[in-house]
Amino acid sequence: MKIVILTGAGMSAESGLKTFRDSNGLWEGHDVMEVASPTGFAKDPELVLDFYNQRRRQLLEVEPNSAHLALTTLEKEHEVAIITQNVDDLHERAGSTHVVHLHGELLKVRSTNDESIVIDWRTDLNLGDLCEHNSQLRPHIVWFGEEVPMMDVAIELVQRADIITIVGTSMQVYPAAGLIDYSPQHSHIYFVDPNPTISSTERITVFAEKATIGVPKVIQNINFKF
Repeated sequence: MKIVILTGAGMSAESGLKTFRDSNGLWEGHDVMEVASPTGFAKDPELVLDFYNQRRRQLLEVEPNSAHLALTTLEKEHEVAIITQNVDDLHERAGSTHVVHLHGELLKVRSTNDESIVIDWRTDLNLGDLCEHNSQLRPHIVWFGEEVPMMDVAIELVQRADIITIVGTSMQVYPAAGLIDYSPQHSHIYFVDPNPTISSTERITVFAEKATIGVPKVIQNINFKF
């Protein structure tokens, strides 16, 4: 059975990572274009680097939650791919082996002049930190206005899926929101979110729960039905 898991900020919120859209969210106090766009980086690179340095420090202080860990159990019986909008590494730390990051990875940086130069990075990134070709390094994050390089990989995985599980994301933000349009007609869709934007149908099963409660229910349902 081919299973694709689509995860968003709600997946990691219970580990203590702030979500982008809450009133106390990640971007509070910053216009999003100041800290998550090429123009913002060009205008004030120190502000942008500091913003992501704070996010990186926070990430290194938290751990995967029980929902991350639960998903790894599916790999024992099924072919599982996780497509995440999150930039954290909590899926990998939990033990998931096939993770596609749509929006980049916080614990990596890349050259501003050569996108093929990507470096693991767990400390603060500062002005003057250069790649091997003496170009400034930047967060390995897909900013607003930039291409999503892993989108084609994600589409191909969804097209082959027998089961699709959406966790902690409203699927309202494109291009990620368009992924579900590529799902095969035979596939069954599970949706886990405390405030679901869709309702259950013959093809869709909704669990109006936070990730740590809803994900085990999905797994139990999959093991019972399939």
